Amino acid sequence: MNRREWLKKFGSAGALFLASPVFACQKGATGIEVARRSAKGAVSKIAFIKTSNRVEGVKRAIELLGLKDQFQDKSVFIKPNYNSSDPTPGSTHNDVLQTVIDELRVLKAGSMTIGDRSGMGDTRAVLEALDVNYIAKDAKAGTVVFDELKEEDWQAFQYKDSFWKRGFAIPKTVIASDAIVNLCCLKTHRYGGHFTLSLKNSVGLAAKYVPGNDYNFMRELHSSPDQRRMIAEINASYKPGLVVMDGIEAFTDGGPAKGKKVKSEVMIAGTDRVAIDAVGVALLRHFGTTSEVEKGKVFEQEQIAQAVKLGLGAAGPDQIEFLTDGKESAEYAQKIKRLLS
Repeated sequence: MNRREWLKKFGSAGALFLASPVFACQKGATGIEVARRSAKGAVSKIAFIKTSNRVEGVKRAIELLGLKDQFQDKSVFIKPNYNSSDPTPGSTHNDVLQTVIDELRVLKAGSMTIGDRSGMGDTRAVLEALDVNYIAKDAKAGTVVFDELKEEDWQAFQYKDSFWKRGFAIPKTVIASDAIVNLCCLKTHRYGGHFTLSLKNSVGLAAKYVPGNDYNFMRELHSSPDQRRMIAEINASYKPGLVVMDGIEAFTDGGPAKGKKVKSEVMIAGTDRVAIDAVGVALLRHFGTTSEVEKGKVFEQEQIAQAVKLGLGAAGPDQIEFLTDGKESAEYAQKIKRLLS
């Protein structure tokens, strides 16, 4: 199927075609909100909690953000990191998922749905192995296995000058949610992403195949020299209501499933994926990491640089404000802040 045929066929599933890689945060004729940072020079607040306790860390981080009514009566889609069923940081820890759900309930969120597409295993089997279905049932939340969606369940995204040859597709159930929560881990990525934090976690939202189309989108992504820029572009399809990065433990080499593990003892939360990933890269550098992640300035890393170009978040260290709730966290944050420049 060539590009024209793909666009024509996928258009019937509701394709969104954009003229520029710089997206506006607005709802167009499709009713889809596309993510873009609204104010130049705006400061992104990042909750930074030094802890070895995931439950405590999530609660303290969310409290620092002061989210108030942002989730009240809203439908929420939760995107964990279930690329495989490997232990954290190979996948989202159950304590993080459960505590985020509990905190969203405190914030009076409406219906919740948990979903993903595993890149290194059968998604349904991964969810079963990690007891996600049990947690969801207990929380009265729905679950979605993206691999099992039908053609009409996908929303196509394509725009001029994209690094994606044929665009990419995101589940409509994700786009239709009032709020999206991104639960990522802190780790490197040995397959070309260099690191897998909140921006890379969004790859699990994108289709590998769309029914009725034999094109392998993930093969294109992983074989492209522009892979890291393409990762950033996926993130332009949505704007998160919350991002939580579990940095209690991290992979400083290897990843995404297994790697060299360190006790990094931090929980991070915010709404700006670029700011959170910049802090994540600084953390990896703090503990000593791969040559790819160490190279250049933090904001010159391709995932981050492309996300900045797309207007998805903080453009530099001066646009990131660390929120802490104690001396230990403040001292730790100061060390990481110095590595951002």
